Amino acid sequence: MNKTLTEIAQQLSTSRLVRKTVTEEKRRISPKEIEETKPVPKIQLIYAFNGTGKTRLSREFKQLVAPKGNSEDDETISPQKKILYYNAFTEDLFYWDNNSKGDAAPKLKIQPNTYTDWLLTLLKDLGQDGNIVKYFQHFANDKLTPHFSEDFAEVTFTLERGDDKGTEPLKISKGEESNFIWSVFYTMLDQVITILNVAEPENRETRQFDQLEYVFIDDPVSSLDENHLIELAVNLAGLIKSSKSDLKFIVTTHSPLFYNVLFNELNGKTCYLLERFEDGTFALTEKHGDSNKSFSYHLYLKQTIEQAIADNKVEKYHFTLLRNLYEKTASFLGYPKWADLLPDDKQLYLSRILNFTSHSTLSNETVAEPTPAEQAVVKLLLDHLKNNYGFWKQEQQNG
Repeated sequence: MNKTLTEIAQQLSTSRLVRKTVTEEKRRISPKEIEETKPVPKIQLIYAFNGTGKTRLSREFKQLVAPKGNSEDDETISPQKKILYYNAFTEDLFYWDNNSKGDAAPKLKIQPNTYTDWLLTLLKDLGQDGNIVKYFQHFANDKLTPHFSEDFAEVTFTLERGDDKGTEPLKISKGEESNFIWSVFYTMLDQVITILNVAEPENRETRQFDQLEYVFIDDPVSSLDENHLIELAVNLAGLIKSSKSDLKFIVTTHSPLFYNVLFNELNGKTCYLLERFEDGTFALTEKHGDSNKSFSYHLYLKQTIEQAIADNKVEKYHFTLLRNLYEKTASFLGYPKWADLLPDDKQLYLSRILNFTSHSTLSNETVAEPTPAEQAVVKLLLDHLKNNYGFWKQEQQNG
């Protein structure tokens, strides 16, 4: 049944009644169904195409778990009570001071509100600025160095030259900025998990996290190449697995590679596909088994076909790879037939593909190498799959 995003958020945060078949052999009672409560999973992993509503879902969930107060500030939500979150709006809390006059150094400022005040005060009190710098330099540039102001309200960046001298403060790129903001959040998350792993609250370094229940992370990978993306996913999965407290984690992404690595690294997770329909409603469908494992192979197939197109070397077997790609996509999305994903003139394109992928034992039925027009069909159908089913759109940052 289709739902609103608020109802989807409630689904993610609420224990559910499930039916279970039980037997009692000693008493020879026949199997019967009973209802039991299924608790909220510790890890919920959600895949959704760009534009589906991941970021809006994170806001709905945040509002559900920790409602806003009376402030007009949209992000003032007393997050320390229930939830620690990262989404596109978290990045909006960091902004460049473009009103500086004269030779003032460019500064990345942090918008003050309940969330950032709490976050940065704790990082300062816990002495975590060095860890933020270390993590940021690993994913950006080991010479690019952030410098926090004393109150942690501003950050300047210099490029170190190895001679105890750095460049004048500079404005970093948007991608580097995103990496820096994620580094702040990741360092905070590391501290949260470490502190809450101390079982007795009175023995913890701080009591600020005692009421924390949820960590919601929405797509932290928009500015990373594939190698760093994989590494970030492995690091995040390792951090989540190290949590021994009752913290619950929700991670959403549009990146098939990021999803796949998390799926393989995390144990005991519950996986979903988030879909949006034309009437503005949504569905959160639980995915099981092999339907979650196709993402890395998707990327391999896609890259192989793209390389053949770029080199003008499309051969018969590339039709087989293309068909395999359509089949795996249809399987993940729940389409009964892979041909349902083809463009409007489905029968025409289906015939083209089947012509090159059907097996034959008769030598005189062997299909010739594809003509230039048939090779063009491979590109057309690959572009159609990418443009309409969203697996590789990584340029958009908002869900």
